[in-house]
Amino acid sequence: METKIDKKTYEQIEAYMKSCMQDSAHDVEHIYRVLYTALDIAEYEKDVDHDVLICACLLHDIGRKAQAEGKKICHAVAGAEMAGRFLAERGCDRDYIAKVEHCIRAHRFRKGKGTQPESTEAKILFDADKIDVTGAVGAARTLQYGGQESEPIYTRLPDGQIANGEEETADSYYHEYKHKLIKIYDMMHTKRGREIAMERKAAAVDFYENLYREVNSTFHTGTEILEERLNGSLS
Repeated sequence: METKIDKKTYEQIEAYMKSCMQDSAHDVEHIYRVLYTALDIAEYEKDVDHDVLICACLLHDIGRKAQAEGKKICHAVAGAEMAGRFLAERGCDRDYIAKVEHCIRAHRFRKGKGTQPESTEAKILFDADKIDVTGAVGAARTLQYGGQESEPIYTRLPDGQIANGEEETADSYYHEYKHKLIKIYDMMHTKRGREIAMERKAAAVDFYENLYREVNSTFHTGTEILEERLNGSLS
């Protein structure tokens, strides 16, 4: 396989990617959104190796199945190894393979854990992948993934009140929002990545606040009526 991404090479990499994708929250359409966002960001960066970037974007989540089957496995590490083998079997240059592997390995970097994105291509992939967890798309994907893992939208505090995500330790959409999603907007490496993320932020904030308000309204109104009913105040 040539390291130059022409249409034939793209289709070969794309076909391999499709054969690996089974997670509905990290599906083929997620891959395409990350790729298209990365190409947008790349237009604002200098000296981008598009052959590395496109390949890394297509293959960045191929290790998801391995992570799902073995909880201690990091999909970024597994995916980099899988991509390396795939490209090596097709005769790609070792330096090219190493660059793609770095991008994939570094796309999951967080709080000092994992591989820090160093190359321009790795920083672009990191931003593009994180952008797909922002805004309305991010809310939809988070709820979808939570459903796969049987996680609730919210949990209750010991006093019965609805937890807003900050106080709780159990997994839920609210917890994910407060401990991860709201912080993503400050994690971007590129100027264009930050711009795209910030354009989407209001949609994510509005969704969380409206959802929390609706749930709380239902909770407070319903519990008052129920208590009165149980105490015989309502006929």
